[in-house]
Amino acid sequence: MSSTYHVRRIVSAPFAENTFVARFEGRDDCLIVDPGLEPEQIVAYVEREQLKPAMILNTHGHADHIAGNAEMKRLWPECPLVIGRGDAPKLSSAALNLSLGFGMPITSPPADRLLDEGDIVSAAGFEFKVAEIPGHSIGHIVFIARGAWPPFVFGGDVLFAGSTGRWDFPDGNREQLFHGIRTKLFTLPDETVVYPGHGQRTTTGAEKSNNPVLNGDYE
Repeated sequence: MSSTYHVRRIVSAPFAENTFVARFEGRDDCLIVDPGLEPEQIVAYVEREQLKPAMILNTHGHADHIAGNAEMKRLWPECPLVIGRGDAPKLSSAALNLSLGFGMPITSPPADRLLDEGDIVSAAGFEFKVAEIPGHSIGHIVFIARGAWPPFVFGGDVLFAGSTGRWDFPDGNREQLFHGIRTKLFTLPDETVVYPGHGQRTTTGAEKSNNPVLNGDYE
């Protein structure tokens, strides 16, 4: 079995959020991370590649990152859906997941497993350690791959290429967000690839050195 993994980025309108489909070469099972507002794109890719989703990972519960959950669970009902415990209420509340304010209420099926700091998630040949990084949303988590090369993180809306996630939502907090980035992402090897919820991938080393939002405020 190959140790080479592939991560496909699928971008949905209108918020340009990233969904990732990850798999190991030589395997037909995969992970789906943060199914977005155009689930038909995800389904088309999975079916074209003849993949079998083994787990649906939600980094947080904002509508643009959970909008495709219902379609994923409709097509693959046995595929477990996971999310951080603190953001689980957003799955069933259009007000909490912010879709109600946009006039397009969205809800999701409930999670099959709620995740906490330090939990281990294994599926499709991948193993992740869960880290809680609140600040963009109160229950935001990131998935830190274990034993993969190059090392990588599914980071959601925490750290972007040249920026960070917003902290001005009702349960956001700038200090928590920056503290989490510094202590749980910037302590990873500099070559760690960050697959973010929006925009292009980056690395922890690049952002530690050059991120303008954090630059000058990094301890």
